[in-house]
Amino acid sequence: GRYAKIDDGTHVFQRVVIGDFCEVGPRNRLLHGCILGADGYGYQFHQGAHQRVPQIGNVVTEADVDVGANTTIDRARFGSTVIGAGTKIDNQVQIAHNVRIGRHCLIVAQVGIGGSTELGDGVVVGGQVGMVGHIKIGSGAMMAGGAVVTRSLEPKETVRGNPAEPMMLFNRIAVLQRRLPSLFKRFDQLEKSVESLVERGTSE
Repeated sequence: GRYAKIDDGTHVFQRVVIGDFCEVGPRNRLLHGCILGADGYGYQFHQGAHQRVPQIGNVVTEADVDVGANTTIDRARFGSTVIGAGTKIDNQVQIAHNVRIGRHCLIVAQVGIGGSTELGDGVVVGGQVGMVGHIKIGSGAMMAGGAVVTRSLEPKETVRGNPAEPMMLFNRIAVLQRRLPSLFKRFDQLEKSVESLVERGTSE
């Protein structure tokens, strides 16, 4: 793209797109088909139709960043979408406009991160995790694969599930869910016993 900058030691593989004004730091690896600086998803309903909101920012990747094949990082509406130094992003990840990702994060395949969400340093994101926009993920937080994160997370918090819950709470809920069929069976038996006692009492 126009006025794009690529620093020393960066490897750009086949079919990579680096958009206008985007900045790629030193020693990056941009794998096949990834896109830096796609237009952010922004629309405003006006005069009976969805009107596109211009996305005039850029994408900045710091030193030693890996971006996997067919991953898309959208340019910011204003300012920059930022990927911190040492962060490693797997294939087929969607990072929306104005996201800020800290240093040395790991983001596994098929993750989606909503616009303006911020990740601290050392965050680990399992495969197929979804994050809503405008939340903050504390440094060292971990999200198990498939988690749906709808709230901000504290530093070093570990979550799992949909909606994402602290790991210990999720495990307790999972155990209780497996017990539900037997609990309902016992409830039915108790209900029948109570009905029998009531009938016996009224007949006397």
